[in-house]
Formats: sequence, C-alpha cells, structure tokens
Amino acid sequence: MGCDRNCGLIAGAVIGAVLAVLGGILMPVGDMLVAKTIKKEVVLEEGTIAYKNWVKTGTEVYRQFWIFDVQNPQEVVVNSSNIKVKQRGPYTYRVRFLAKENITQDPEDNTVSFVQPNAAIFEPSLSVGTENDTFTVLNLAVAAAPHIYQNAFVQVVLNSLIKKSKSSMFQTRTLKELLWGYTDPFLSLVPYPISTTVGVFFPYNNTADGVYKVFNGKDNISNVAIIDTYKGKRNLSYWQSYCDMINGTDAASFPPFVEKSRTLRFFSSDICRSIYAVFESEVDLKGIPVYRFILPAKAFASPVQNPDNHCFCTEKIISNNCTSYGVLDVGKCKGGKPVYISLPHFLHASPDISEPIEGLSPNEEEHRTYLDVEPITGFTLQFAKRLQVNILVKPAKKIEALKGLKKNYIVPILWLNETGTIGDEKAEMFRSKVTGKIKLLGLVEIVLLSVGVVMFVAFMISYCACRSK
Repeated sequence: MGCDRNCGLIAGAVIGAVLAVLGGILMPVGDMLVAKTIKKEVVLEEGTIAYKNWVKTGTEVYRQFWIFDVQNPQEVVVNSSNIKVKQRGPYTYRVRFLAKENITQDPEDNTVSFVQPNAAIFEPSLSVGTENDTFTVLNLAVAAAPHIYQNAFVQVVLNSLIKKSKSSMFQTRTLKELLWGYTDPFLSLVPYPISTTVGVFFPYNNTADGVYKVFNGKDNISNVAIIDTYKGKRNLSYWQSYCDMINGTDAASFPPFVEKSRTLRFFSSDICRSIYAVFESEVDLKGIPVYRFILPAKAFASPVQNPDNHCFCTEKIISNNCTSYGVLDVGKCKGGKPVYISLPHFLHASPDISEPIEGLSPNEEEHRTYLDVEPITGFTLQFAKRLQVNILVKPAKKIEALKGLKKNYIVPILWLNETGTIGDEKAEMFRSKVTGKIKLLGLVEIVLLSVGVVMFVAFMISYCACRSK
C-alpha cells in the first residue's frame, strides 16, 4: 500500500512537471502564433484587418478651430502696439470620412498608392456658433504682399491697389470665409492673372491629398505603411536637407510590435514635413492597453538646440540669428507666403515670439500633440493633432497699411485640434479579435505553468514526508 501511495505521489509530481513544461513550451509557441497572426493581419492588402480600417477609418475624426479675434486693430496699425487677441471657439468640422481613392497595388516593389480626398462638414452641435460668425483678423493678402514682392516699385503699385480696394492690415471675415476662402478685393484689382481667392485652408473641399505611395508590408512587415513617395518624390522638392525628407507613416498606423524606446516618425502634409513622437506613458483606452507618444518640445526647437531643424531657419532677423524657437517657417511649401507653424498659444516657443501678442495662455495638457498606439499591431487608436497657423508681418515703408509698424509680428490666426478615438463597436471588435485572444493565451500559459509548479512541489513534499515516515 505504501508503494502504491508513493507511486501516486510520484505520478502527481510527474503530471505537475509536465503541466509546468507545457506552460513553458506554450509561451514561445504562443508568442510565435501571435506574431504570425499579427504579421498577416497588418499587411495592407484586401482581406486583412489593417486594410479594412486603412481604406476608410472606422474612427470619427473631428477638426476643431479656435480663431484669434484681434481686439485692438487700430492701435496696432497706428502705434505698433502689442496685438491683443481673444480666442473664440471651438468651431467643429467632421473630416477624414471619405475612403481613400485610386488604390493601386504594385507587386514588384510591394507598395500601394492612393490619394486621400479632402472634405469638411460643419457640426453645429459641437460648435459655439455658426459659420457666419465674424472675426477681426489679419488681412492675409495685404500682410503677404510685401513679403512676396520685395521690389520697391512693385510695392508702390501694390500700395495703390490696396488703397483703392480700401483694404487695411486687418479685416473682418466670417468663419467660413477665413477657413475655406473668399474673393479678396485687393487681389481682384491686380492687372495680371493671379488667384484672387484667399483662405487659410483654400483649397480644401473637393481636393485630394497625395498621391501617396506606401509599403504594404508583404515582403517586410517592419516597413508596413511607411511612405515611399509623396507626389512622386521621396524628398520634398521644397527643401534640400535632412529635416524635410519624408520619414515614417501618415500616423494612422505604424509597423507592429512597437517598443517604448522607439521614436515614431510620421509625415504631415499640413506642415510639409516629417515629425516625430516619443513615448510618454501607458494608457488604458476602453480596455485596450496603449502607449501614448507625444510630440516633444525638441521638434520645434531652434537649430542651435536641434540641428535637424536648420532648414526651417530662413529669416536671420526674425529668428534672432536662428536662436528663436517654437515656430517653423513653412513658407516655401505655401507658395512663398510668410506662413509659420507652431503649437497652440506658442507652447514651447521662445519669449521673443509671443512677447508682441497679448491674450495667450499656453497649456501643456490642452495644446500638445499625442498618439495612442496599440503596441502589438501598431494601430493608432486615439490621437490629438494640435497646430497653430501664424503669419509673419513686417514693416513696409512703401505700403501705407503697414508703414506704421515699428517691429515684426508673428501673428496667430487660428489653432486647430484634430482628434479621433476608436469607437465602442470597433473597440469591442479589437478586444475580441486581438487583445482578448492574446490575454487568453497568456492566461492559459500562466495557469498551466502555475498549476504545474504547485502540483510538482506539493506532490514532492508529500512524497518526501511519506518516505520519512
């Protein structure tokens, strides 16, 4: 009977050891199965989870605008006073709801090309007013004229047209006009063919961004969704330097198995450049563990602080010999217009940039840009892209509307917050098909390993106790 008992204890210990070994074996095998599934499903080809969400996002994306309403336009024109602004908003539009078009797979180089149609629908219920609300803002055409046409004689001619059209440094425009375009009275008098329509985002509706050409990941999953060319060029033609090569993806997704140490690079056509984000924290998004990556202050640093930004220093006087920071000159890809991009309220900008502007309140939490990326698949499940559009205005002796100025201004026009969050239905699908299965597999591995170890130890202790008796 003692022998039978010993045999039973030994058998139990063996079973425990087998379970522990099985649990140990399942770990690498399970990881291999997960990796194989992910590598299959993130490829950008018909039939995969990634492709379905890539063609048309299942996330509702909104773009909110806050307009900087100038409170003292006459003081600025006459006395070159600091500009006092008051932000008004949000005014909300739904964007990125149209599916990609002209999708073409190229099996030779494993890429897929497409264009992204642009459209915006005003959302009254998410806005503080209507598209007909009016604002006192910088006159975009007048401010840009002496910057584009620097010849003194030409400026004299332009001045006569500005006076004839009764235009000034500032103007009153509706939200719809400011964003999407209006016929400018000054430009309408120019005696040679030019575009007379002006707007911060003109043209936008019924246009398309692209052509993009990205890697589909079939031959190498580590480059899936990474942009190969944009509008036929691997490097933007506007610049001839490293800081404006097209690096990364379009930020909708990244190559899978994202690590916290990785720098996520993505291209934004809004600012005509690639930019990057670094890991900040782990976040629970509707039951899905994600990594939050943020746009660091260094991305908008001066060339002295960040040499990669040297090509954005094009104006030695405005930039204090390239020591000012927090704004990027993107005029070369905006038709030569004096457009500067920054974070809202000049967040992370040097004091000399914001000093001539009163009424700004930069706030890290409200004004930073971030991406919430699911690390296994590389999908961006939530994001907030926040940018501010500014125009450089300089004194111009030949133009009466600007000759009273005694200093340069980088004038904020508006800032935007483009956001998207995975919907509840998509989140449930994601949990069931991706994170849920991974968690279940991990749980089975741990249970088998734990039960096996406990059984082995328990039976061995019992066996030893029985032998001692």
